[in-house]
Amino acid sequence: MALFPFGRTIHCTCGQRVGLSPRRRLADSDAPRFLADAMLGRLARWLRLLGFDTAYAQQLSDGELVRRAIEEERWLLTRDRALPQEWRVSGVLVLAAEDLVEQLREVVRTFRLSGRVRPFSRCGECNAVLLAAPRDEVAAELPPRVLATQREFRRCPGCGRIYWRGSHAARMKAVIDRVLEQA
Repeated sequence: MALFPFGRTIHCTCGQRVGLSPRRRLADSDAPRFLADAMLGRLARWLRLLGFDTAYAQQLSDGELVRRAIEEERWLLTRDRALPQEWRVSGVLVLAAEDLVEQLREVVRTFRLSGRVRPFSRCGECNAVLLAAPRDEVAAELPPRVLATQREFRRCPGCGRIYWRGSHAARMKAVIDRVLEQA
């Protein structure tokens, strides 16, 4: 019997599946890490906004997704029902929901994340943990109306984006509250 890298399975002429046994090297840690496939870009951004380490793979093959999830010790999030059957690895969550809010609820419920949410602590673009940024350090990069109305700022050490609690933060917080109350 041949073993294939990262659990890839095929059907043998005898009808048996050939490949590695299901396995996962993830430790039970306080904060699970995620890898969202190309179909779940919006979910990845929102999981980051909730404070969870979520990588996003926009253009990777299934094999590369599985390899990256295993190497980085991440839970693979997908809507591709065939992926866990073709690649025999545990640590794959196939989301049933199509709606973003329902997908968020599904992840929060499955991993019991309600008590671990840290809203607005990660960059929605690159996933880095945001750092406090003194007003005088970011003033030259902000519009005057933001400087006039905001006092607290955060900067992403990864991509350099600057964040503050604008009017959009209240709308986003309302979505987060809805997700958490029904999770």
